Amino acid sequence: MDKQAHVIGLGKSGIAAARLLAQQGWQVVLSDRNTTPLLAEAVSTLESEGVIVRLGHSFTAADEASLIVVSPGVPWDLPALVTAREQGKEVIGEAELAWRNLSDRPWVGITGTNGKTTVTALTAAIFQAAGLNAPACGNIGEAIGEIALQPTPPDWVVAELSSYQIEAAATLAPQISLWTTFTPDHLARHHTLENYFRIKAKLSHQAELVVLNGDDPYLRTQAVDLFPQPYWTSTQGREAIAPLIPFAYIEDGWVKVDGQAIVAADALHMVGTHNQQNLLLAVAAAHLAGLDAAAIAHGVNTFPGVPHRLERVATWQGIDFINDSKATNYDAAAVGLRAIAPPAILIAGGEAKDGDDREWLDEIQAKAARVLLIGSAAPQFAAKLDQAGFAAYEIVETMERAVHRSTELAPQLSIKTVLLSPACASFDQYPNFEVRGDHFRSLCQSILA
Repeated sequence: MDKQAHVIGLGKSGIAAARLLAQQGWQVVLSDRNTTPLLAEAVSTLESEGVIVRLGHSFTAADEASLIVVSPGVPWDLPALVTAREQGKEVIGEAELAWRNLSDRPWVGITGTNGKTTVTALTAAIFQAAGLNAPACGNIGEAIGEIALQPTPPDWVVAELSSYQIEAAATLAPQISLWTTFTPDHLARHHTLENYFRIKAKLSHQAELVVLNGDDPYLRTQAVDLFPQPYWTSTQGREAIAPLIPFAYIEDGWVKVDGQAIVAADALHMVGTHNQQNLLLAVAAAHLAGLDAAAIAHGVNTFPGVPHRLERVATWQGIDFINDSKATNYDAAAVGLRAIAPPAILIAGGEAKDGDDREWLDEIQAKAARVLLIGSAAPQFAAKLDQAGFAAYEIVETMERAVHRSTELAPQLSIKTVLLSPACASFDQYPNFEVRGDHFRSLCQSILA
């Protein structure tokens, strides 16, 4: 049988891909090298749909499948995948598979180092407030393949796309692409900054309409000549990014698009200048999609915010406890610190990543009265703080101890904010940043109740 497919990775995207292929008559094997993967409870459902599930199995190029679908966490240059491609087998990502099933629908594709989750959630909320069936999917919400499985096709697909997903999506071409920011990240996977940038740029190259963050210095200098007529955004008004001409900008307290006032700039219930930029990108997408100003304003005004991104989870004795678990690198964590009221207790640490930590350390000096370090990065972060001349830190190792210790310190230090903004991946102690953030939220709510 030549319709044999092998899906690698028993996560949300792998499960969706396997179900989609099985529905289309493929003979599907879904494998995961872990014996007890995060979504192991899905095995019986998959098997009832005809999918063969192999746990504790590593894919090899000797596999008979003609189509291999990889989940985002699987390295694109894995030797077995390189060999499979050399043998003429087709290797694609789950996002590419979903695109092939939903390419008759218009897409908004959102990428960037930081900010893409907020922009995706806000864009989807605006479209939905206008009465459109426009699910947020990809790295946020459902896997894109799940959208393709639904009996009623969406009006729009609003997809957050990581560099891992773009790398494995040769033909995915959204009607509108949004590029939020660009800073060094995922270099262990992509090896060089130039390669990481090239992968990100591919999404916009394949899009019909391109919206770029004009306040991002790297995009402003490196992306300016890449696209014929991009739409630029700026929080600083029309003149700030000259000679570029912004399409969406903030002026006189309003978000304006092409000169038209759409919504008050303070209508978004999320703190920080970076969220003003996120607002501009989402509003620009909605305007380009043909939504009217009243519908866009309603969507912005009713948007509740994003879990795990500067999410206020509790207030105790006038102190805000903020869950910023999605800040998995130095740049995102620096943004989180910039957005909150000092003096603060910062909870940081997890599985360390490479990157430039200078702005992050500067923000700690400016905002933090105490830093509580957790996870495997704690000794490394302690050394960074020592080197920066910041001695007000403690290694507490676990989230439980960090939250408990913050309740002891906060009254003594006149703290305004306790901020979980890890600047790290979560995989040393948690399966993902969502579980880490959920744990922080539940600890705060139970300890402070």
